[in-house]
Amino acid sequence: MNIAGHAESRTLLDGTAVTDHRIEVPLDWEDPDGERISVYAREFRGAEHTPEQTAALPWLLFLQGGPGGKGSRPTRLSGWMQEAAKDFRILMLDQRGTGLSTPLNRQSLGRKDPQDQAAYLRHFRAESIIRDAEAFREHLGLSSWSVLGQSFGGFCTLTYLSFFPHSLDRALLSGGLAPLTGHADRVYEHTYAKMAARNAEYFRRFPEDRRRLDAVVEHLRRSAAEGDPVRLPDGSELTVPRLQLLGMLLGGNTRIDALHYLLEEAFIDPDCTELSDTFLAGVAAQISCATNPLYAVVHESIYGQPAELTGGRGDTGWAAERVRQQFPEFSPEAESPLLLGEMILREHVVSDPALAPLAEAAECLAGVEDWGRLYDVEQLRRNTVPAAAAVYTDDVFVARELSLETADTVANLQVWETDEFHHDGISEDGARIFSELLRRTGPHKPRG
Repeated sequence: MNIAGHAESRTLLDGTAVTDHRIEVPLDWEDPDGERISVYAREFRGAEHTPEQTAALPWLLFLQGGPGGKGSRPTRLSGWMQEAAKDFRILMLDQRGTGLSTPLNRQSLGRKDPQDQAAYLRHFRAESIIRDAEAFREHLGLSSWSVLGQSFGGFCTLTYLSFFPHSLDRALLSGGLAPLTGHADRVYEHTYAKMAARNAEYFRRFPEDRRRLDAVVEHLRRSAAEGDPVRLPDGSELTVPRLQLLGMLLGGNTRIDALHYLLEEAFIDPDCTELSDTFLAGVAAQISCATNPLYAVVHESIYGQPAELTGGRGDTGWAAERVRQQFPEFSPEAESPLLLGEMILREHVVSDPALAPLAEAAECLAGVEDWGRLYDVEQLRRNTVPAAAAVYTDDVFVARELSLETADTVANLQVWETDEFHHDGISEDGARIFSELLRRTGPHKPRG
């Protein structure tokens, strides 16, 4: 296979050396002579190293959360990246379809019919992402490297450990131990319960926000009933299910305060008769998928596995929407509806202007019954790659119980469970988390 690469270099203001890398890979790795796409990655090298020292450093691949999350764009190194740059050259991957890789959005897929869109989208899961990573490793001339996966990036890391363990010196996972078997329903049964508890915690801390949120819900319902629905700056309607997506802010330690600040400015008057532009702009910034459409469109497909691994059901079938029926407190019709976490519903897709052109494709994906394997459980049972995972006790996006179940399966994996952080702990104190995971995997030992 011919992989074409291109590199450009520059320096950040703090002296960090940055190099851009681009390669071409097959859209479908099972059809290497078919359609090709571009995948981009950005290399970071710490300013404290001389060129000779840099050349001797091992490499660390970072796999971002998502799905659909592009690599971080730091203006200067801080947090886990600053810590990692002491000992590694960092490769920040823009996973296929994101960032500067060949884009996947309503514009790029607009000329395809829904079935073709869905067929295209099937190639943007973890098994394709780690094949892209392997292509980058080979392009850089590396026999092996380390990997750090955050959230969905941790899911990808498990896939990497399953199918290309010989390429990994170590595997570090933060909030990203995916269930290896079972249907997507099981994921949401856990996360709805976690979100209910997190809602209760939030409203105990800010009881006035429960009243404010109820007032916003009532305003939206009344405005819609009167034929004058509330609209966001992009012209789309703000519905109660879309408002509930503000619960994504409950997935972090300090983001909970950001939600409080947003709700503080919900109305322009004490009688709650008109929502403020500040609030509507803030909601739009939080819930729009214009910058990461993959997140919503392929979200449930990251759990899609063969029927024999999911209790006999191969399709995901809008699992979050179906499981919500078991938790009526999350219904948009509830008197005081709770806020959602990582639960993507049909209405979220059809009502977002960036997603609506892909709504039929999302429907097709929800009905796919022949997903391939994401993990090789037997390989993970005999894993020899040093691995460490940070599991957050109160994580509302990746449930602790399912994470520990997976950890019990993966050999040579050390778990650091902590209740100090929520899902985005790596953004809160990334240097500490990275150092702890690195310590647990021992000194660097290149494979082979």
